[in-house]
This record gives sequence, C-alpha cells and structure tokens, in this order.
Amino acid sequence: MPTPEIHVSAVIFHNSEGHVLCVRKKNTTAFQFPGGKPDPGETPLQAAVREVEEEIGVTLDDALLSPRDTFRAAAANEANHEVIADIFSYPSPIIPNTAAEIAEYAWVDLTQPHVELAPLLKKLTALS
Repeated sequence: MPTPEIHVSAVIFHNSEGHVLCVRKKNTTAFQFPGGKPDPGETPLQAAVREVEEEIGVTLDDALLSPRDTFRAAAANEANHEVIADIFSYPSPIIPNTAAEIAEYAWVDLTQPHVELAPLLKKLTALS
C-alpha cells in the first residue's frame, strides 16, 4: 500500500544574519517553514501566500515569491505519511507574529539548529 501523501506549500525567509524563519505548531515539537496545505482549487503559490498570512500575520507580494523546488520527506506530525512540499523563497525582510495554530517561531541557523527540525528541514540541511 502506498504511503499517504500530504501536499503543502512553504516559504523560506532569511534574516540579516542568514538564519531562516521556522515555526512550531501548537501541540507539536518540530519546527518547519511557515506554510500549509492548499485549499481546493488553490495553486501552490496561492496557498503559500494565504498560509503565511494566517500563520505569521505577514502579507506577501506574490510577485516576489520565487519557486525553489518540490521536496519529499516524512511528515513531521502525521505518522506514516509523506509530505510533498512546494518551497518558495521571499527576498524581503519580514516581522513575524504567532497566529492561527502557531505556538512559536524561531530564526534558525540550519547548519547548527538550536531547535528540533521537521524531517523536511533536516533533509534540506543535509543537501546543503
């Protein structure tokens, strides 16, 4: 039986020190990029813009989002599921807030993380 898949869109933000923004959802332990599942009929880009606004209260200019790639990894919060993530990057500085289901955020040096990373972030760190 194939592994159930969860499709998500996520955005990479960098601060002036080169750290990336990671968020932790309520009742979870692993940090991941801001983003989430697309609503029916939503493109990955539309989902990324909506989810970022819902999760960290930042309104993005979708023209500034650059597609990075699509990555697969074990899902952080759903046992025996695989996440397929369309990843975008955003060039402008932001000031995040916790909203929706987000418990906290952290600016993380992925080469020396001080928080627990979701499998997707661990995989991306290993590739760099």
